[in-house]
Amino acid sequence: MNDGTRAELITLAPDGTLAVPERPVIPFIEGDGIGRDIWPATCQVVEAAVGRAYGGRKEIVWKELPVGEKGFEQTGQWLPQQALEEMERHVVSIKGPLTTPVGQGMRSLNVAIRQKLDLYACVRPVRYIDHVPSPLRHPEKIDMVVFRENTEDLYAGIEWEAGSAEAEKVRAFLAEQMGRHLPETTGIGIKPISKANTERLVARAIAYALENDLPSVTLMHKGNIMKFTEGAFRNWGYQVARERFGDRTVTEEQLHAEYGGRRPDGKVVIKDRIADMLFQQVLLRPDEFSVIATPNLNGDYISDALAAQVGGLGMAPGANMGDRCAVFEATHGTAPKYAGRDKVNPSSLILSAAMMLDYMGWNEAARLIRAALQATVRDAVVTYDLARQIDGARQVSCSRFAAEIAGRMG
Repeated sequence: MNDGTRAELITLAPDGTLAVPERPVIPFIEGDGIGRDIWPATCQVVEAAVGRAYGGRKEIVWKELPVGEKGFEQTGQWLPQQALEEMERHVVSIKGPLTTPVGQGMRSLNVAIRQKLDLYACVRPVRYIDHVPSPLRHPEKIDMVVFRENTEDLYAGIEWEAGSAEAEKVRAFLAEQMGRHLPETTGIGIKPISKANTERLVARAIAYALENDLPSVTLMHKGNIMKFTEGAFRNWGYQVARERFGDRTVTEEQLHAEYGGRRPDGKVVIKDRIADMLFQQVLLRPDEFSVIATPNLNGDYISDALAAQVGGLGMAPGANMGDRCAVFEATHGTAPKYAGRDKVNPSSLILSAAMMLDYMGWNEAARLIRAALQATVRDAVVTYDLARQIDGARQVSCSRFAAEIAGRMG
C-alpha cells in the first residue's frame, strides 16, 4: 500500500461497535516453541488474503509484542504490563502459543492474559473441513461454537499445596467452622462461579446465536453434583435468557409444550445438558447442538474433545473476547521439540486469523482464507500430521503449506 495512508488504531464504541480503518495496527505475539514457525506462515496467508480481497485498498500493519520467552529475554518479565496495555489499546490482537510449565513455576500466561484483560468469553468454533481425517463416521455433522467462561471456576488459581501453612488454615477452618474434615495431605482449590460472570457469558452466547440465525444454545454443566456452582450456572443461564432475550428465546420445555417440538422462526432454543451426557451426545447426535455455553473447566474439555472429532487442535481456531478488546490465538501448545523445524500444521492460527478478520468486518478476506485452506486440504497438500493419515498425500513444510494456501486464492 503506497498511497500514503497512515496506520491507525481500531477503536471500540460504547455499544461494542468496531471502527476499523483501512490500515489498522494489529499487535501480534509470535509465541514460544513452534510460534516461530506458525506465525510467519499465518502472516503470509493473511496478507495474501487481504491483498487479494481489497486490491491494495486495505492493509494490516503488524506490531510485535514481546511476551513469553521473548518477553523474559527482553524485559525480565514473561508478561510485561506494557504488552497488556498495548493489547487493550489496539482492541484487536493475535497470538501464538505460550509456554506454561506443568506443576511448577509461573502460572499459565494464557490464563493471565484472559484475566488481566477481562477476556471473559473463550470462543471456539468447531467445524469440519472436507478431507481432514476424523475418527467419526459423519464428521460433517459437526458445526458448533463453544462459549467458555474464561475468568473463574478452577482456573481462578485459588489453590494451596498439600501440607502448606495456607492449606492447613483452610483445612482447620473447614473442620472447626463448617464441620468438613479433610485428610492432612490434601491440596485445596476453590471453585468460584458468579452470577455476574455467568450472565455476561451466556448473554454473549445467545446474542451470537441470534446474530447468526443458529437454532440453539446449550448450557453445559455438572449441576446434579455441584449444585451451587455449576447448578447455579445453569439456573443463571436460563434467567438471563428469560430476562434479556425473552421475546427471542424459548426453553426446550416450551418448545414441546407450546410449539409441537418445532422451533419458531427467529427464536433460539435454550436447553441444558449434564456435562458427561453432552460428551456422549456430541458424538452420537452432533447436529443437535450449535452453540454451547459452559463454565471454564468444562469448556476446556469439550472444546478439545470436539477439535479431536474434526482433525485435532491443529485445525481448531479460537478467540478470547471481552467488552474492551479481543485476542485471537492458536489453541494448541508450543510443541518445543518441533520448534524451528518448519514442520507443524499452522491451520489453528490461520483459522484464528480468519476469525479475527470476520470480527473486524473484513469478511471477504476471511472467506478467501477458509476456501483456500479447504482447497489445499482437498488437494491432499498437507503437513505431516495430516499426510500420515491421508492416502496419496503430498507432505509439505509449514511454510510451504502457507504458500500453497496463498496460491489458491485466485
